[in-house]
Amino acid sequence: MITIRQMKIELKKGLKKEWHQEACDNSEQRLALEDLIDSRDVLRKKAAKMLGVNPTEVSDITILKHSIDARKKAQIFQVYTLGVALKNKGLEEKVLMRCSNGNVARYTPIAYQFPAPGKEVLAQRPIIIGMGPAGLFCGYMLARHGYRPILLERGADVETRTKDVEAYWNGGSLKPESNVQFGEGGAGTFSDGKLNTLVKDKSGRNAEVLRIFVEFGAPEHILYESRPHIGTDILKKVVANMRNDMIRNGGDVRFGAKVTGLGIADGALCSVMINDSEVLPTTQAVLAIGHSARDTFTYLDQIGIPMEAKAFAVGMRVEHPQRLINECMYGREFGDLLPAAPYKLTAQSSTGRGVYSFCMCPGGYIVNASSEPGQIAVNGMSCSDRGSGRANSAIIVQVTPADYGADGPLAGIAFQRQLERKAYSIGSGRVPVQYYGDYKRDQRSGLDPDPGCPQPDIKGAHLFSNLRGLLPGACEQAFMEGMEEFDRVIKGFAGDHALLAGIESRTSSPVRICRDDALQCPTARGLYPCGEGAGYAGGITSAAMDGIRVAEQIAGQFGPCTR
Repeated sequence: MITIRQMKIELKKGLKKEWHQEACDNSEQRLALEDLIDSRDVLRKKAAKMLGVNPTEVSDITILKHSIDARKKAQIFQVYTLGVALKNKGLEEKVLMRCSNGNVARYTPIAYQFPAPGKEVLAQRPIIIGMGPAGLFCGYMLARHGYRPILLERGADVETRTKDVEAYWNGGSLKPESNVQFGEGGAGTFSDGKLNTLVKDKSGRNAEVLRIFVEFGAPEHILYESRPHIGTDILKKVVANMRNDMIRNGGDVRFGAKVTGLGIADGALCSVMINDSEVLPTTQAVLAIGHSARDTFTYLDQIGIPMEAKAFAVGMRVEHPQRLINECMYGREFGDLLPAAPYKLTAQSSTGRGVYSFCMCPGGYIVNASSEPGQIAVNGMSCSDRGSGRANSAIIVQVTPADYGADGPLAGIAFQRQLERKAYSIGSGRVPVQYYGDYKRDQRSGLDPDPGCPQPDIKGAHLFSNLRGLLPGACEQAFMEGMEEFDRVIKGFAGDHALLAGIESRTSSPVRICRDDALQCPTARGLYPCGEGAGYAGGITSAAMDGIRVAEQIAGQFGPCTR
C-alpha cells in the first residue's frame, strides 16, 4: 500500500449555497463531521491523479488522517493522509520509484501486539483499583487475554452515576462517591471526550485505544480525525459496553468497592482491603485511582508509599458564543456551517508563568465537577453533536510546589482544597460566575443586569459573584494578561461579556506516585501506579495507553490465572 501524506481538497463553494436555506431556517444547523468527508469515489480519483495512474487501478482507499486547514479564510481545505492500494503490486513499485517528492511513500502500518504470556505462575487474580480510562483499558486487555481481572470501583456504575450527577446538578445533594470525578469511566466520562494526545505512538497503543473505542460504539471517524472526539453521551455507552465485555471474558467488576488498605509484606504486595472489611489476596494490583482520590493519596502517604508533589495548573472556565469562535477560525463564509471549531491558545505572562487553554469544549457546557462537600470545582463537557451554541475552555496558569505554601507530597492537594473552599464561599455553595468586564473592574456581576449579556447555561446551580481574589495574586495577574493576549488572536475573547466560572483546579494530579522501570512501586513489588492520578498521563487517551502498558507488563511476567 502507498501513503499519500497530504492531499488537499478545497471546500466547495456550492456548500454555502446548498446549506444556506437550512442555515437561515435554523441558525444552529451545521454540517456534521461525516458530511465533510468526501466520497470514496472523489478521493479515489484525486489519489489516482496524484499517483499518475488510472482510477480503475486503485483497489482500495483508507483515510488515515483528516483535518481542516482554515489558515486562509477565503480558501479552506480539507487535508487528507490516505492509504492507497493498487491492484497491481508491480505498479505500486513503479509509482514509488517515480514519485520521489516526499509526499508519496510506502505505507507501513504499526500493528499493535500484546505480549506473549510470561512463564511465571500468577497465583491470584490481578486487581485493578479504579475504572477510569487507565483502569478500564488495563482491565479490558487483561480480560481479553484470559487473566480474569477483578476491577474495584469506589463509585457507581455509569448508569447510576449519571442519575446521581444529574440529580446534583438539579439541586440535589452531592454524593462523595458518585459524582463527576468518581464512578465508572472516571472523570473523563463527564468531559468533552477528546481523544487527542501528544504521546508518541511507536508501539501502536494509541491506534489500539481508538480501535477499541470504535469496537464498543464510538464513531469510526475518531480513527482518522486530527482531533478525535466522542462526546459524553456516546462515551457513557462505550464504557458500559467495555464493562460487559470484560465480564463476558471472565473479569469481575465491583462497584461501591473502595480500597481502604493494602497488605505489604517483605516489600511486596500480598492483599487489598475493600471498605475496611473484606480482604482479597493478590500479588498484582494496578493503582489507577484518578487525580481526585485525595483520601487514598493520604492513606498511601501514611503507609510510606513513595510520592512527590508535582506541578499542575489552576484557573477559570471561560465561555463564549460558539459563533464567535467559528467566525474567527473559519471566517464568515463558512463560520455558520462547519462543525463547532476548537482553539488552542498559549501565552507567557510577565510573571514568567505560562497561561494556556485546556480541555477546550466546542459546543459544550460548563459543569459543576465537585467531589467533596463544602468545595466547588468546575470542568467542561460536550455531547457528540457539540450543539450547545457555546464554547468553553479552562484558561489556566502553571503552579509548582513552590506555590503550595507547604512541603510534602500532599501539599498540592491542600492547595487545591483551599481554592475550592474559597470558590464555594464566593458562590454560597453554587458555581460562582462573572462576566470578564466586571472581573477587570473588580465588581460583582449581576448587580445591574445587561439584557445584551448572554445568560449562563451551566450544569449545576450558579451565582453571579466577584471572582477577583479567588486565584493567588501572581496567578490572577498571569490569567488577566493571558486573556488580553488571547484577545489579539480571537477578537472578543477578552470581551466584557465573556463568562468566567471558577474554579478549574482538577487539570491534572498534583501528586506523582513513584514507580520504577518495571512500572511498580519501589517499596511494594506488584503494585503498579498507573494513569493520570498517579502522574503518568494527561487525558483519556494517554491514561488508556498507560493502562495498556501496565497490562503488558503484568502479562509479560505471568501466564493467565486459572484459579
